[in-house]
Amino acid sequence: MDEDRLVQRADQAGRLSRLAELAQATFWGLLGCEIVQADANKATICLDASGKHLNLLGIVHGGVQMSLLDNAMGLVVMLAAPGEKTVTANMNTQFLASSKGGVLFCEAELVHRTDRTLTLQAKVRDEGGKLLAWGSGAYRLT
Repeated sequence: MDEDRLVQRADQAGRLSRLAELAQATFWGLLGCEIVQADANKATICLDASGKHLNLLGIVHGGVQMSLLDNAMGLVVMLAAPGEKTVTANMNTQFLASSKGGVLFCEAELVHRTDRTLTLQAKVRDEGGKLLAWGSGAYRLT
């Protein structure tokens, strides 16, 4: 049984590496997102927020935080529904605190699933653990 788990983990790690490599040529890569951990129920990604991620007030742009939420939730959806095409049908965001940059983490988890829709929630935190944003999203299989 332990050998089977090791093989599954190695296979999952290989899939995540391939996904991360492919994503570098997309908006994910432009933002600078990286996978910390991911499976079909939960994922954590990170981003080193620098000057290009800030708005004119000198804080991380809300769109960057929303993109982190969408990317983390979307990663879970891709792993929960492999081979399926999905789109973000709805996304809600609550901005709770600002950040002047540094490493941001976003953890997403699957909350509910039907035949055609996956519902998730996610949180963005700074490296000190301060909660910056909370979001939820509905993702539809097309």
